[in-house]
Amino acid sequence: MPIEPINPPARLLMGPGPINADPRVLRAMSAQLVGQYDPAMTGYMNETMELYRGVFATANEATLVVDGTSRAGIEAAFVSLIRPGDVVLIPIFGRFGHLLREIAERCQADVRVIEREWGTVFTTAEIEAAIIEHKPVLLGVVHGDTSTTLAQPLDEIGLICEKHGVLFYSDVTASLAGNTFETDGWGLDAVTSGLQKCLAGPSGSAPITLSPRAVEVVNSRKSIEAGIRSVGDAVSEHPIRSNYFDLSQILDYWGPKRLNHHTEATSMLYGARECARILIEEGIPQSVERHRLHGTAMAAGLSGLGLELFGDQSVRMNNVVGVFVPSGIDPDGGRSTMLTDYGIEIGTSFGPLAGKVWRIGTMGYNARRDTVLTTLAALEQMLRRGGMTITAGSGVGAALDSYGN
Repeated sequence: MPIEPINPPARLLMGPGPINADPRVLRAMSAQLVGQYDPAMTGYMNETMELYRGVFATANEATLVVDGTSRAGIEAAFVSLIRPGDVVLIPIFGRFGHLLREIAERCQADVRVIEREWGTVFTTAEIEAAIIEHKPVLLGVVHGDTSTTLAQPLDEIGLICEKHGVLFYSDVTASLAGNTFETDGWGLDAVTSGLQKCLAGPSGSAPITLSPRAVEVVNSRKSIEAGIRSVGDAVSEHPIRSNYFDLSQILDYWGPKRLNHHTEATSMLYGARECARILIEEGIPQSVERHRLHGTAMAAGLSGLGLELFGDQSVRMNNVVGVFVPSGIDPDGGRSTMLTDYGIEIGTSFGPLAGKVWRIGTMGYNARRDTVLTTLAALEQMLRRGGMTITAGSGVGAALDSYGN
C-alpha cells in the first residue's frame, strides 16, 4: 500500500497547546534553505536575537533560540548553570514543576522542593522562607503551568534572589506573549520558552535569554570540543555535561566567533523569527490584552454553560482555563466527540486532575472571537447530547456579554 503525502485533517486546536500555527509562520518556514554561515543566515540569526530581546523584555545580549522543543531550552539552561551538588530549589504547583525537579536531579543537583496543592500558587513569603532555609544556588520556577492553568507571581522574587545571591530561572513556555512578563524588570537570570502556545508557532525551537551573571556562570565551565578547538581555547576539567545543550559553545555559535558547534535548524529559525516578528509588530501589551479579552470571554462562556472553573481564578493565565468535567459526562468520550464531530481539540489533564478536568486554551493565532464562540457552541451540543440540561445558547451568550462589557 503506497504511503500518501501528508494531508492533516482540519482541526481547531483549543487545548493547552500546541495550537494552530499562524499561516505567516508556516509560510516563513517553507522558505528555501541557505548555508549556516551565509551572510543572509547570520543576518537572520542576529535579527532573531534582537526580536527576542523585545519578546522577553530584556537587554541581555545572550538572547537566542536553542534547537529543540521547549524542554530543550530547560535542559540547556539547567545543565549549563547547575554543577553537580549545587542546591537547587524548585517550588512545585503543577506538573511542570515536577519536570524542573526531574531535569535538575538528572543534572546531579541537590534538589529541594516546596509543594502546593494543584489549583493554588505560592506566596512570595513562602518562597523567600524556602530560600532562607535551603540557601540554593538556583531557584527554578514555572511561571505559567498549563497543568493547573495558573501563573505564579514572580514580580517580587527577583529582588529576593538578588538579596540572597541566588540565580533566578523561569520556564515561561505557557505564559510568554499572553501574560505580562518582564525579564529585566523582575530580575531574572535565565528564562526559556517554546513557540507552540501564545507565540503562535510549532514546537521545535526554544527561545532563551541569559543575564550577564548567568553568562558568567556558563562561561566559567566552558570547554570547546576537540574537533573545533583552536590554540588557547578553553578546556575544563569539569565541563558542562551535555555537548548538544552546552550553552557556552552555543553562545559562541550565535556570537561573533561563529563556532561550528552544530548546524542550525534553518526552517525552525525562520519560524521562530517570524513568531517574534509578528508579536513585536502587534505589540507585547496588545498581545497580552488580546489573550485577556478572549480568555475572559471563554471563561465566561464556560460558566454560562454551567461548568465549574478549576483553580484560583485570581491567578489564572489569560490563555488557558480548566473546568471540572460534569457528572455523568465521560471525560475522554466528550473530548472524542468534540474532535470527531466538530474537529475541535480540547485538553485532558494530568496527575491528580486526570479524568476530572478539561483544559481549554485561547492562545496565539487561536486567541480570536470566532474560535471562542465556535468552541462554546460545539461544547454545548456535546454536553446536551451527553445528557446535561443546558439553556440553548447560554455559553455563547455569556461570551458575547463578556465581549460587550
